[in-house]
Amino acid sequence: MSGRIICVAQQKGGAGKTTLVSNLAIAFLTEGKSVALLDTDPQGSLGKWLDIREETLGENENLRFATATAYGISRAIRGFVAEADVILIDTPPKADSDVRWVLAESDLVLVPVSASKADVWATNDVLDLADRAGKPTNVVMNRTRNGTRVGEQVANAVAELGAKPLQSSLSSRVIYAEALGRGLGVLEAKRTGPAADEVRTLAAEVAAALKL
Repeated sequence: MSGRIICVAQQKGGAGKTTLVSNLAIAFLTEGKSVALLDTDPQGSLGKWLDIREETLGENENLRFATATAYGISRAIRGFVAEADVILIDTPPKADSDVRWVLAESDLVLVPVSASKADVWATNDVLDLADRAGKPTNVVMNRTRNGTRVGEQVANAVAELGAKPLQSSLSSRVIYAEALGRGLGVLEAKRTGPAADEVRTLAAEVAAALKL
C-alpha cells in the first residue's frame, strides 16, 4: 500500500479547510479505505474534531491522526504512507515556507474557496506555490449559493485566476457546521439528502483524480 497524499491549503482562515478534510475522510472511510489525517495548523481544529469524535464513537483503527510541523511533514508522512490509502493534510492559513514543505510531498492540492471575494483574493498565493511545486491543483467551491449574484461573481473571479475548479462543490448548509461540531462527517450526521449527495460526489471526483 502506498497512500495518496492530499494537501488542503488556503491562505485565508475560515475558508472551510477542516470541513473539507473531515468530510473527505469520512467519505473515504465509508468506502472501506483507510485514512490518515495530518494537522500542521497550530489552531488544531482537525484534532479537536477527532477528539470529540473519539469521545462519542471510540477509536477507529482505519482512521489515524498525527500533528506535525511543516518541517517534520516528511517524517510524519513516512509513518503513514504504508498504512493508509489516503493521507489528508490540513495546513495553516498562510502561504509561505510552511505550506511549501507540505506541497512538496503532495499528490494533489485542494484549495477551498467560499462565497466571498476575500477568499478569491487570498487564493493567488496558494495557487502560485502549487504551480511552482508542479502539483495538480483544484479549487473546491465551498458554501456556494447557486442563483445568487455573489455566487456568480465568485465563480467568475475564480475562472479569471486560471484555476481549475472541481465540478462538485459544497453548498452553504447548516449541517456542515453541525456535523463538524459533533465530530462527524455529513454522511454520518445525515446519510441521505443534498449535503450527503454533495460529499459523495466530491469524494468520487477526488478519488478519480488520484485514481484511488
